[in-house]
Amino acid sequence: MTTDENKALVKRIMGARAQGDHGPFRAAMADDFVWRIIGTTAWSGTYNGKADVIERLLRPLYAQFTAPSRINPTRILADENYVVVQCDGDATTLSGERYANTYCFVIRLEDGMLRELTEYMDTALVDRVLLPPPTRGSDATA
Repeated sequence: MTTDENKALVKRIMGARAQGDHGPFRAAMADDFVWRIIGTTAWSGTYNGKADVIERLLRPLYAQFTAPSRINPTRILADENYVVVQCDGDATTLSGERYANTYCFVIRLEDGMLRELTEYMDTALVDRVLLPPPTRGSDATA
């Protein structure tokens, strides 16, 4: 795919995320998708494969929110197979805390599928507002 096609795909996915619809994002993840979260939080590390991302990252994370989280893109830049998205998140935890993080996602695409995502965010907010995820398996790295 071209740079413009990759950017358009990510723009569509992020547009859905802004509405609380996570379906297009999940559908675009390749089976061998890798998600890396920077920092030293309990959530930081590498999640290997679409199933791992869903089971060990997304399910426990979204279970902490009162409604589907929304991520609103503020800038999308693209260069060949890489798309960078600056965005603002908004969610409320079950304990009533607002979780409004700021993110930068560096996404690598291949053949119209998301292959890798590296997430940069306010890790202090994560530590303050989110509960730690369930114990990780041996395939995760911090």
